Amino acid sequence: MKQIIESLHQLERKVLPALKDNKTLEELESALPQMKEVEIMRALQWLENKKILKINTKTYEVISIDKVGKEVVKTGLPEKRMVDAIKKDISISELKKVSGLTNEEFNVSLGILKKKSIINLDKGKINLTKNGEKLNNEKSGEEVFLKLLSEKILKKDSLTDSQLELFNQLKTRKELVKSDIIKEKSIELTAIGTKLSNQKLDFSGIVDTLTPAMLRNDSWKKKKFRRYDVKINVPKVYPGKRHFLNETKQYAKRVWLDMGFKEMTGSIINSSFWNFDALFVPQDHPAREMQDTFFVKGKGKLPKGLTNKIKKEQEKNWNYNWSEEEAERLVLRTHTTALSVKTLSKLKEDDLPAKFFAIGRNYRNEALDWSHLFEFNQAEGIVIDKDANFKHLLGYLTEFANKMGFDKVRFRPAHFPYTEPSLEGDVFDPVNKKWVEFIAAGIFRPEVVKPLLGLDVPVLAWGPGLDRMIKAAHNIKDIRELYKNDLKQLREKKVLR
Repeated sequence: MKQIIESLHQLERKVLPALKDNKTLEELESALPQMKEVEIMRALQWLENKKILKINTKTYEVISIDKVGKEVVKTGLPEKRMVDAIKKDISISELKKVSGLTNEEFNVSLGILKKKSIINLDKGKINLTKNGEKLNNEKSGEEVFLKLLSEKILKKDSLTDSQLELFNQLKTRKELVKSDIIKEKSIELTAIGTKLSNQKLDFSGIVDTLTPAMLRNDSWKKKKFRRYDVKINVPKVYPGKRHFLNETKQYAKRVWLDMGFKEMTGSIINSSFWNFDALFVPQDHPAREMQDTFFVKGKGKLPKGLTNKIKKEQEKNWNYNWSEEEAERLVLRTHTTALSVKTLSKLKEDDLPAKFFAIGRNYRNEALDWSHLFEFNQAEGIVIDKDANFKHLLGYLTEFANKMGFDKVRFRPAHFPYTEPSLEGDVFDPVNKKWVEFIAAGIFRPEVVKPLLGLDVPVLAWGPGLDRMIKAAHNIKDIRELYKNDLKQLREKKVLR
């Protein structure tokens, strides 16, 4: 017992006497106003480690009125206000005016009243049914329930069946009611804790910290220091670190750098010229439409000299009138391949052979699901070498996938306007147990390379979708969780090595 007393921290010494009469965290906070909540919780955890007390946590759900619900208590439900405004054979347009409801409130109320058989709608005229006439003269169950919630918060498990049904109906509507999970902590003293709380403890003469001054004048020899238990469990410390997504991107960069590649960088906003035209994509290609591309206000500058070469190549092969105005349109880049063509346009024959990579964010107007986002990270790569061939391309891609943690890789033929031959590649996602597309690749067509480089030389090109690989590598089932910023997830994720 003496050793336990001598090991108590200052915070534990303050909290322990108050435990005799206060058994919940809220009661302790009231009894110890000079202490912060975090200090009280820390003291309780330490005391629990010493078997002096036990912390019990009870979790329950409470329901309360929300922002819109508070207004509804004052003004009435929109459907009730609509019923009050209905006169015999009133038209929809007239009812909109006299009810004073917003378009959203009006449409929702109209649907609710029709579903409950409160109104008849015939040839554009609205009338009340018998049910509606009854509702017109009394408060609805929803209104009575909202009034109750405006006066007090209710535990969900205390609701009657009818109240629970009303709550489930109201929660489907915007900000009428809300639910919250409450965690209530209670403290239970052990036998040792009860004995200590009943004693008048003397902590005088116990020193918590060894100071430099004590060491200089040797006064520490006469002090009685607080005991330290080196075996006691302590809270896990989570040091600051980068987001695991950024860490993995840095790892991917290192993979390419280790293979002798140089990094390409550039703006996420590009002219359509660099994003599409320089890649031999015709101006009437579906990928350039609004449903796939995010366009930005303004115009981009076109490079002199090269513009005429691209125009000539486009008109010769696609047989249409190439528009300079269309090429000037600004877009959020849909792929980092825009960096590749810019890099190719700056190279000279003396710079070859050369290898480049880029890792950057891109944007496409995608429907969100477990494997698609409208913004995503892509790992771009090009190899310019007169001796490069298709086998080398497969080798680079397989090596990258393996280093990212994927043993199973497969390739299949594909078609892209700017590569020939072309391929798509998949890695096997062990979490979802399915193959996930991670790459589009190929060898740039001469129609792409010649105008940009002035040479007819093989250019291997690829663009893995990095986010999908990161998702699978970290055993994440839904790609949207990459940007969830869940603190527990961020603390526990390990960096790829």
